Amino acid sequence: MKVIGVIPARYASTRLPYKLLRKLFGKPLIQWTWENASKAKTLDKLIIACDDPAIGDVAKEFGATVIYTSTQHLSGTDRVAEAVRDIDVDVIINIQADEPLIHPFIIDSLAEEMLSNPQILMATVRKKIEDISEVQNPSIVKVICDKNGYAIYFSRFPIPYYRESDTEQVYYKHIGIYAYTKDFLFTFKNLPRSYLEDAEKLEQLRALSSGYKIKVIDTLFDSWGVDTEEDLAKLERILSEKGIA
Repeated sequence: MKVIGVIPARYASTRLPYKLLRKLFGKPLIQWTWENASKAKTLDKLIIACDDPAIGDVAKEFGATVIYTSTQHLSGTDRVAEAVRDIDVDVIINIQADEPLIHPFIIDSLAEEMLSNPQILMATVRKKIEDISEVQNPSIVKVICDKNGYAIYFSRFPIPYYRESDTEQVYYKHIGIYAYTKDFLFTFKNLPRSYLEDAEKLEQLRALSSGYKIKVIDTLFDSWGVDTEEDLAKLERILSEKGIA
């Protein structure tokens, strides 16, 4: 297989307990994510990698392929790695379970970027910020890139810092989806944690700190993660405004 999409799904969550089973207009959050990811044209297979039958049983009911993984994983990356360990595949797309409005075109763009350039080991996505309130929100990760589209840094802090207040200020939001070659996925998960990762609580900084490059592609499609009751309410408003639900 060329490309596999994996949705790592942890039953327990700190800020919003059991959030993946919370309902959005009658459907569990994880079903929204799976249905949108299923529309991607480049995926040869889509898997939900979970740690508990509470999620697995629900996922099977709406038609998902489920792989059970250890309950001891500290990150979604570790869960993805276990799920694909014995699968012959070139590229793995790590699709965040708590981003129910992920657009399938984002997944396809990542897959095509990886397949067209074998030198890319890891890739992710950014979108220009249009809602100014997101700039100061630490839950919205910002990213800056070099002229070739490789990440310089990811931060919860607004970056870059504009010293001149009258300068046009442009910020880019990091969309939390990743693509890796299979070999690099296992390299990445075994890299040592860095102080930057510990400070920002951003796993991708482990790769940058170890000297690896992350390709960042641009998208016009937004995506929203769910970590709080407020996030869930915001998604309900967005779905209603878009006429999706």
